[in-house]
Amino acid sequence: MSDRYASIADNILHVQERIAKAAERAGRKYESIRLMAVTKFHPQEAILSAWKAGIRLFGENRVQEAAGKYPLLRSHISESAVHMIGTLQKNKINKALAVFDAIQSIDSIELLEAVAFRIANRTEPLDLYFELHTGEESKSGFPDIESLLRAAETYADITAKARSGAPQLRLKGLMTMAPYTSDAKALRASFRTLAHAFEEIRKRFDFSEFSELSMGMSNDFEIAIEEGSTIVRIGTAIFGERQDKDV
Repeated sequence: MSDRYASIADNILHVQERIAKAAERAGRKYESIRLMAVTKFHPQEAILSAWKAGIRLFGENRVQEAAGKYPLLRSHISESAVHMIGTLQKNKINKALAVFDAIQSIDSIELLEAVAFRIANRTEPLDLYFELHTGEESKSGFPDIESLLRAAETYADITAKARSGAPQLRLKGLMTMAPYTSDAKALRASFRTLAHAFEEIRKRFDFSEFSELSMGMSNDFEIAIEEGSTIVRIGTAIFGERQDKDV
């Protein structure tokens, strides 16, 4: 292992300790929060090191990069899931369906319908998360709660019409990217917007699998946990600053 990744296990332990403290402050159980290791621009050796340190949930931003890393790793990282967390282009859907266990970045009804149309290419269920735009710096996501509710209605229609025995789409929850800022008030506002949208969907729809709030990254995950996050997406705090950002 290169020196650059020698500290991954220690970094993960430190992040887990911070998660535990944030959960305690919020009166929550540590086990109610999952830690995702975001592996964008990081090689297979880093992923293996994270897996050996106990990580079982991984996130990637780019379909092409994930397709070059994870198929070869699957037999070495058993009992793991890989989620797409970056913007998904329609022309990459088929490749994404071959690589990912979940897509956290469904940001339009058109994308939802396109994924549903292509789900026949899979044999396993596909978990979905709707992404809500809650921060100025985020360029993707449904623009408001109203559009999110329309997407939930579309999802309900799609699943109601699905053939018996066909591969399943499962709406698991919501995702957001908060603005990159040290302003705790702005961060809390972003996370509370997502939590409010989550509760609105739960009130209006009976989605049995709908239970996740994916929010919080290396710079703000403790605040996200205090506001109800169930999945925190951590890259820098585990792997260090990314290199080769032009990849």
